[in-house]
Amino acid sequence: MKAAPLRHFRSDESGAVAATYALALIPLIAFAGLAFDYARLMGVDSELQNGADQAALAGATQLDGQAGACERAANAASGMLQNLVMMAAESNLVTLTSETACDAAGQIRFYQDKEKATPATTDANARFIEVIVDTRSVDYALIPITGRLASGQIGGVAFAGLGSAICKVPPVMMCNPNEGDDPQFTTANYIGKGIRLITQDGGGTYGEGVFGYLETDSGSGANVTKELIGSREIPGNCVPTDGADIKPGLQVVVMDFFNTRFDIYASGLNVVCGTGNTNCPPSANSKNDFLKGSGAGCGIVNGGGSNGWVQGAVPYRPTSKDVPLDPTVAAGLSPMGYPRDMCHAVSKLGQCAGDKIGDGNWDRRAYFLSNSANWSWPFSMSSVFGTETPTRYQVYKYEAENPTTRMQQQSDVGTSALTAHSAPVCVTPGVEVAGAVPDRRVLSVAVINCVSNNVGPSTDDAPIQKYVDVFLVEPSANRGSGANAITEKSDVYVEVIGETSLGGGATEGQNIKKDVPYLIE
Repeated sequence: MKAAPLRHFRSDESGAVAATYALALIPLIAFAGLAFDYARLMGVDSELQNGADQAALAGATQLDGQAGACERAANAASGMLQNLVMMAAESNLVTLTSETACDAAGQIRFYQDKEKATPATTDANARFIEVIVDTRSVDYALIPITGRLASGQIGGVAFAGLGSAICKVPPVMMCNPNEGDDPQFTTANYIGKGIRLITQDGGGTYGEGVFGYLETDSGSGANVTKELIGSREIPGNCVPTDGADIKPGLQVVVMDFFNTRFDIYASGLNVVCGTGNTNCPPSANSKNDFLKGSGAGCGIVNGGGSNGWVQGAVPYRPTSKDVPLDPTVAAGLSPMGYPRDMCHAVSKLGQCAGDKIGDGNWDRRAYFLSNSANWSWPFSMSSVFGTETPTRYQVYKYEAENPTTRMQQQSDVGTSALTAHSAPVCVTPGVEVAGAVPDRRVLSVAVINCVSNNVGPSTDDAPIQKYVDVFLVEPSANRGSGANAITEKSDVYVEVIGETSLGGGATEGQNIKKDVPYLIE
């Protein structure tokens, strides 16, 4: 009889699960503890890293290259970082002490490059900021059963820079024409000097003085480039100020859209410039070295004719790169536009010591004598322009502001079939020089060291040295032929005005600068 209860006990399986849970309870608690403490650990790490990120971004917004940039960046970074790290073992408050020195020491460090290979030394070359926040640890709650009472030190490090873009300007670039001797392109050394730029089609690397175009966010294709070059209302395209992509396929036909700024219109521009080319107006002072024939055409007529713009009967051709034309000879010229530097004007390749760069010595006397119908010669240039050696851009602006003194309309020497104009006749009205719309004859051009950076068509992220404002001196056109050729349509001749002031302070207020801080790591 006693065997029956024993057999029943042996066969009874109720409560077996409880034993299983009892055996599993210890590892389950351990895993839960690990998860809990790991979550706390990651929370502290995220809080520290987020603080470092926000501090670095705040500091990067101040790296504008101006005086006090490092101090402002450090103050912005330290002012931003006031985080409470609630799960840390030490003090919850995390702060960052401001360090005003432009160097790569301490918790706020400045560098010149993304690779952090070159520490910054001045406000001007501090382009990137690194922020290193104080470390914290976490006291473990359940992990101590594994033998660890606290975590190691956790920190946050962030590295940021300021991404800038110049917007609403034609996306044009020039290879530094003096890269070998002046890779920085010291703008002050070139103000008032003419630069002969060449549009280079095809492959190969670009040499000094090559002129080209940059890719933008407005799309690709020739028509987009034409619109950006010729239109009054430039789309919201933006080009980075520190590096840009070179646009391939540089068609010389794009030069026709530069010429609209001089009131010169080749046929077939209406696809981009609209009916009557009114989307591509000229400058109100459109003076140039071409004269208008009696026909209705508004393009350049090579080889003469009367239905368009034609070179005058006696165009300006200096015989010396150093000596201005004799006054009698100058007075007999066709009405001149603003001429090249004499060392560039004597021949197609010129005789300038700097090759692509002139010396700023242009024949002012010949200019005023050839336009004597509106200028009483001789006169003191100092009394008018404040200097005996005004730049072409100074004369251009003076004439725009004083239209009664500039040549409005003047017949060519010996004929009335061709007439010189300084006010537009093909598309009117012109854009006022000092108006709200950007000056049509001023461009902000990116300067790139093409040789050292091996730049060619389709090069990506080419470093931009700086932006400079230039004055378009003359239309792009073939002048003469064969041995008598002076220029080709691929030439772009400009005079340097000065360094572009981005962000609304440009020479003619034609730039919009957008700055966006970004995290690198």
